[in-house]
Amino acid sequence: MRSHLLNDTTAEQYRRSVTDGVERVAAKLATTDRPFTGITVDALSPRIDEIDLDQPLHDTTAVLDELEDVYLRDAIYFHHPRYLAHLNCPVVIPAVLGEAVLSAVNSSLDTWDQSAGGTLIERKLIDWTTDRIGLGPAADGVFTSGGTQSNLQALLLAREEAKTDSLAKLRIFASEVSHFSVKKSAKLLGLGQDAVISIPVDHDKRMQTVALARELERCTKDGLVPMAVVATAGTTDFGSIDPLPEIAEMCQQFGTWMHVDAAYGCGLLASLKHRDRISGIERADSVTVDYHKSFFQPVSSSAVLVRDAATLRHATYHAEYLNPRRMVEERIPNQVDKSLQTTRRFDALKLWMTLRTMGADGIGQLFDEVCDLAREGWKLIAADPRFDVVVEPSLSTLVFRYVPAAVTDPAEIDRANLYARKALFASGDAIVAGTKVGGRHYLKFTLLNPETQASDIAAVLDLIAGHAEQYLGESLDRAS
Repeated sequence: MRSHLLNDTTAEQYRRSVTDGVERVAAKLATTDRPFTGITVDALSPRIDEIDLDQPLHDTTAVLDELEDVYLRDAIYFHHPRYLAHLNCPVVIPAVLGEAVLSAVNSSLDTWDQSAGGTLIERKLIDWTTDRIGLGPAADGVFTSGGTQSNLQALLLAREEAKTDSLAKLRIFASEVSHFSVKKSAKLLGLGQDAVISIPVDHDKRMQTVALARELERCTKDGLVPMAVVATAGTTDFGSIDPLPEIAEMCQQFGTWMHVDAAYGCGLLASLKHRDRISGIERADSVTVDYHKSFFQPVSSSAVLVRDAATLRHATYHAEYLNPRRMVEERIPNQVDKSLQTTRRFDALKLWMTLRTMGADGIGQLFDEVCDLAREGWKLIAADPRFDVVVEPSLSTLVFRYVPAAVTDPAEIDRANLYARKALFASGDAIVAGTKVGGRHYLKFTLLNPETQASDIAAVLDLIAGHAEQYLGESLDRAS
C-alpha cells in the first residue's frame, strides 16, 4: 500500500495518474453540450449504492472509469453558458493549476512551521484586498471556508467589541433580503434569531436607511445594544447593494459595528467600470469577500477582513503544542491566531496564481462583462410581454417570472413557473434558480459566465415560456 503514498519514489506514478484524470476532465469539458444530463436521484442513487467501498479496485484507471459513470457524466457543469442558476462561477485556469499544486504539497495554513511561504502569500493577499477596499494601515484578515464562516467571524468580533455582559440586549440589523447566515450566526453566537432586526428594503431591494435609523433609535431608547449593522453588497436573490455611505454614517452615530457582506459584490473591487457601486465599503469595520463567486476561483476561496487587526484577538486561543504565546513575542506568524479554523487549506494560492497570471484588471474585466450582460438581459426581459422582471440589476442577477396573458390566478402562475423551472432542469438544457418575491414564486438568472451571450438568455426565456405554456395547457385540459 505504500506505493500509493506521494513521495520521491512515486513521483512518476503521481504524474501519470494526475495526467490521466486531467485528460478525462478536459475531454468532458470539450464535449459537454449542456449543463446537466437531467438524471434523477432515483436513477443515479442505485449506481452509487451498489458500490462496495470495502472492495477497492486497486487501480486509478479503473477508479476513473467508475467515476465517469457515477460523477463526471452527470455532474452539473458551471462552465456551460446556460448554467444560470446559483452563485457558481466558471473558474480560471491559473486557479485550477493552483488547486493542483496546493493539494499535492498539502500545506496547512494554521502555523508557520506547517506552511512557511504559504503563510506569507496569504498575508500578502489579505493586505492586497484590504488595500483595494480602503480599510487603512491597521487592517488585517484571514482566509475562510466561505461567506457563512466569514459572516460568523465578523459578528463574533462585533459581539465582543460591543462590551456588554448581557447577550440578551444585543441586536443585529440587516435588511430583509440579507443572507440567511446572519440569523444563523446570531443563533450560533448565543444571541438567538430574534436578536436580528429585519430592516425593510425599497423598490430596488436596498436597505431603507430611514427605517434603519428608526430601529437604531428605538433599540437605544429601550436600553438595547446595537451590536452590528450588516450591510449587503450584492444580495443573493437580487444582487442589490445597500446604501453603504448612509449606513456608515449611522453606524458612526450610534457607535455600532458596520459589517459589509460583499461575498457576491467583491468582484467590483477589481472592476474597471463599476467600482463606484460599492463606494462606502472603505468605512466598514469588517468585510466578507468570496473570491469563489466573482473572482472566478474554485471553491473554496473566501476571506474576512477587518479595519483593526487588534479585533482579531477575539478569535485567538493558544495551545502549547501548536501556537504557544511565546511565538507572538518571537514574531512567528501563525494564521491560526486569527482564524476560527485550525487545519486549513492553502486556498490563497489559487488567487495568487490568478493575480500573477491575469492581474486584477483581467479579473475585473470578466466581472464587468457579466454585469453588462445582466443589463442587456434586463432589457430583453423588460421588453418581453411574457415576463415580469423585478428590479434593474446592480450586479449580474435578474429575477423575473412568466406571466401568461390569459391567466390571472396568481397561484396558477406560481405553479406554472415552478413547473417550468423543474422541467427545464429535468431536460438538462439549462439551469435557472428560483426564489420568492412578495410571497410569489419567481425565477432567477445569476449571470457569472462571460461566455454567456444575450442569445443564450433569449433562448432560455423561450424554453421557460414553452414549459410554462405546456403546464397551463395541460392544466386547462385537466380542468375541462
